[in-house]
Amino acid sequence: MCVSIPARIVEIIDVVPLTACIDIAGRADRCCLTYLPEAKVGDYVLVQGGFAVELLDAEVAAESLAAFAVIDAVNRGVFRWDSVPR
Repeated sequence: MCVSIPARIVEIIDVVPLTACIDIAGRADRCCLTYLPEAKVGDYVLVQGGFAVELLDAEVAAESLAAFAVIDAVNRGVFRWDSVPR
């Protein structure tokens, strides 16, 4: 199973294949933009397996990244589900 991660395009770095430098929650990486040739610097994209597969609204990207942050906190033992008020 692959997980798609929201990322912001920081720079277009190559044209063949169309490749971008991206920011994933503060971490720099690269992805292929072949499936989204209309993507531009500043856009948010959904990245799966090294490929940008969908353009995202900035608000949707922020919500997804917040959910990933909660999952990370749970995995590190910083956040406990039983501490959430009901």
